[in-house]
Amino acid sequence: MEIWQSKSPEDYPAAVRKMEARVVEIADGVAPETLWFLEHPPLYTAGTSAQDTDLVGGFPFPVYETGRGGQYTYHGPGQRVVYVMLDLRARGRDVRRFVTSLEDVIIQSLDCFDLQGERREGRVGVWIDTPAGEKKIAALGVRVRRWVSFHGIAINWNPDLAHFSGIVPCGLPDFGVTSMMDLGVDVPLKALDEAILASFSNVFGAQSRGTSGSKTAA
Repeated sequence: MEIWQSKSPEDYPAAVRKMEARVVEIADGVAPETLWFLEHPPLYTAGTSAQDTDLVGGFPFPVYETGRGGQYTYHGPGQRVVYVMLDLRARGRDVRRFVTSLEDVIIQSLDCFDLQGERREGRVGVWIDTPAGEKKIAALGVRVRRWVSFHGIAINWNPDLAHFSGIVPCGLPDFGVTSMMDLGVDVPLKALDEAILASFSNVFGAQSRGTSGSKTAA
């Protein structure tokens, strides 16, 4: 497996093109499965279920339509995005199980820092109970082409939470958004990345063992 690590925020359309190119290579058997760790500049993305009324506005950020599942999502500095490009032909061709496994990766990663992330029936993503009520700490949305996945997960490490107010996150107006820093967990981003990698190996098991390789994304 190859690990890409971006040193600076990635332009969103360029990142999607890069993912799509890697999906073709994986499907053709000429490139390894890939995890891409990155951040984006402030922006909103509209998934395939996005409703126009959920774009509230108030911030001068670009909005991109994207082929992933889900509704509106914010991306920006301080949010750890991991794009997951896996060959599901070798993993049971079960998209629902794949999504559940990604939630497991998030939950186990948060547990490394004594944060109890949880699922909620009917709501994709990972949630956490706070004194102000339950809030979303991580989102996920995927797309599959030729049984290769792309897009992935986004964990709120230390983003500007005010920026989420420009949308109704994931179409759920009754629930707020939180972050690790907002919950008092101040850890280096490197530590979060290491937790995600370890959790990914735990969740996906033998299918991710015996693979290696890394590079810094341009």
